[in-house]
Amino acid sequence: MSKPLVAILSGAGISTDSGIPDYRGPNGLWRRDPEAEKLVTYEYYMGDPEIRRRSWQMRRKNRTLAAEPNAAHRAVAELERAGVPVRVITQNVDGLHQLAGMPARKVLELHGSARSVVCTACHARGPMEDALARVEAGEQDPSCLLCGGILKSATVMFGERLDPVVLGEALSIAKACQVFFAVGTTLQVQPAAALAGVAADHGARLVIVNAEPTPYDELADEVVREPIGTALPRLLRDLVEARNH
Repeated sequence: MSKPLVAILSGAGISTDSGIPDYRGPNGLWRRDPEAEKLVTYEYYMGDPEIRRRSWQMRRKNRTLAAEPNAAHRAVAELERAGVPVRVITQNVDGLHQLAGMPARKVLELHGSARSVVCTACHARGPMEDALARVEAGEQDPSCLLCGGILKSATVMFGERLDPVVLGEALSIAKACQVFFAVGTTLQVQPAAALAGVAADHGARLVIVNAEPTPYDELADEVVREPIGTALPRLLRDLVEARNH
């Protein structure tokens, strides 16, 4: 891999303009409904059919699959199309970077994808839409069509570890990049948050775009508190202009 010039770590804050609520913000899902956390905790999910039924109903009502990319997602894709070597490392599971036009091979999904399901027994994957269609048709806890195993969203649940290959790639990018943007992330969830520190330690210019303070603000070369939908497109346009001069 040639040295990626720009790394963008994106968190829930980049997708709130698309109508997807964040989890840890002042109005975040976990603050409003602590019981909801059980629905995405591996141990509870695997051990309790009632939790699985409630999880499928939550996914059915979830707006993630209907969400559209916003100005921030589009700005990242435009940066890539402008010829800037860019890699996206995302904590989000919504697939909006790819929908905006980022090539899938340039997006690392640290926490998996809500657009797919995976069998916990045989590891077969399939579209989330197909599983949800089965729920709509009356199946409360759809099982794997190949082996009958328990199906789950292809996201990393609480109690599951991140894919070590994906995490390893993310670390390599953090070490190699010249500019590292942390966008819409509290930088409190490890190991993703540590990537900002790794990038700074390896000489990258660290830019944090987030409404709330983060533990890495003092390491940053620039901290931007403005709304992401206007701030990120401007920052990335400036980057392209500076590169072209």
